[in-house]
Amino acid sequence: MAEVRTRGFDRLVNFSDAVVAIAITLLILPLVDASSEVAKEGIGSYFQHNFWQLLAFAISFVVIARLWMVHHQVFGWIEGYTSGLLWLNMLWLACIVFMPFTANVLSDSPNGRPDVHALYLGDLLLTALAMQFMELLIVRTPGLLSDEGRAQSDPLRGWTFIILLAVAMVLAILLPDIGMFWLFILFLSRPVYLLLARMIRPRERAGV
Repeated sequence: MAEVRTRGFDRLVNFSDAVVAIAITLLILPLVDASSEVAKEGIGSYFQHNFWQLLAFAISFVVIARLWMVHHQVFGWIEGYTSGLLWLNMLWLACIVFMPFTANVLSDSPNGRPDVHALYLGDLLLTALAMQFMELLIVRTPGLLSDEGRAQSDPLRGWTFIILLAVAMVLAILLPDIGMFWLFILFLSRPVYLLLARMIRPRERAGV
């Protein structure tokens, strides 16, 4: 049985929040470096020349913000941690820290390179998997999850996101001209989740 630790939990959460804040701030640095173009050529030219950098920034900002929101919600269900949860959280943070690098590579490679798409989406997929395994560990560790968290936790929602993200990565590699726009299939998360819930949960209740 895993030992649940409560001492130092606040430090773990605060450290995680600080790392995410730094990572999301680093996304803007390439655009700051190019800001001198505004004074020389005007704002319209700046947006034209830095379209891919702006797109990569917008996508990555939303992605990191969403990942943090999920992390914030899950860690709000608990008041302690285990060594396994600590290391999974470190893996999640490593993926977050790596994301500004992958965003820069993506913005500097606007010609639909499959390897660049694999790098960016692969990091995002690993981040989602780390979060999913953290939630599973929390749910399965006695004394770690609060009653409120147990009522709200739904691993199927996370697996739905992971499946769609994996599909988007495969499509971005096979059809690189569309590239990051394959991420729009993530908007199908809700209907796919409802479909999977209808397929899986009746079988679980039946004991299949």
